[in-house]
Amino acid sequence: MDIVSFEPDPYQYAYTFGGVPPVMSIKPGTALHLWSEDAFNKALTSVNDVASEKLDLRYVNPQTGPFYVEGAEPGDTLAIHIVDLTPARTWGASAAIPFFGGLTSTDRTAMLQEALPEATWIYEVDTDAGTVGFQSRFGNLELALPLAPMLGTVGVAPSGGEVRTSLVPERFGGNMDTPEMRAGTTAYLGVNVEGAMFSIGDGHYRQGEGEACGTAVEGAMNSILIVDLIKGGAPTWPRLETDEHWMVVGSSRPMEDSWRIAQVEMIRWFGELFDLHHMDAYELMTQIAEAPIANVVDPNYSVVVKVQKSLLPRRSAFDGMHDELRTMASTLR
Repeated sequence: MDIVSFEPDPYQYAYTFGGVPPVMSIKPGTALHLWSEDAFNKALTSVNDVASEKLDLRYVNPQTGPFYVEGAEPGDTLAIHIVDLTPARTWGASAAIPFFGGLTSTDRTAMLQEALPEATWIYEVDTDAGTVGFQSRFGNLELALPLAPMLGTVGVAPSGGEVRTSLVPERFGGNMDTPEMRAGTTAYLGVNVEGAMFSIGDGHYRQGEGEACGTAVEGAMNSILIVDLIKGGAPTWPRLETDEHWMVVGSSRPMEDSWRIAQVEMIRWFGELFDLHHMDAYELMTQIAEAPIANVVDPNYSVVVKVQKSLLPRRSAFDGMHDELRTMASTLR
């Protein structure tokens, strides 16, 4: 297995999916040791920093990549297995940004009201204890919360020559902001352009489902990934697999359409896995599906539909790719 380490210089950050030349070419089956900057591009480092003064919205969610995967062609499936995610700093930041978030007016839900108070929270990371520390800004509560590293953005170049901001989630993946994108997860993304052109970023030290205020505990991340290629079989929307679950991420607005997308894609996946008629899969999904909300703040909202493998006969998705990558990952630890 090839092992490649890469830490981008600031001028190498990508801020879109599509429209950016690759930083390097890799072979399928490569393990990548990557460093990524936080979503704020290190603009918020103190509780005295506020987004309206420090943040340049043209340069948020910097991506590490894109990477050109040799042999990847439109219609193929890119498999990205997350081996390990480790905070690259001793602190993370979160912020309330004017007219941004799930419980305030936005440019799409315009109201005649003032913005919520602007504030920044700094979370100290205790790697020995495995915690991030919450300290209230408008009171006296302090909490040590468990570290739960995840990647907010994992995606490939879109189809049709499109260039999409790294703030948006769609069928190419992107800024899905789901806590399910953690160590032990394999993401399956449909390849749209030659080389797939995938990138990652937007590390979160932890995030609740929904990412309500619009920002998680944002932090620079050290990521270990294994990237492989499946010829053909491209899913329409991102599919995820862990040892315990099969999952699909749908992204759209309104939020119920995100749920519908993920439900339909999971029904199609069940048709492939269990040779089920779509009406039988529809009925079965009605009884066993879970549907955590990933985000209600991005240009598209993301909803995950997930099913426990233990409820169903054993099947191997994508010819057992997840199990194969898990075995490869064990050699890297």
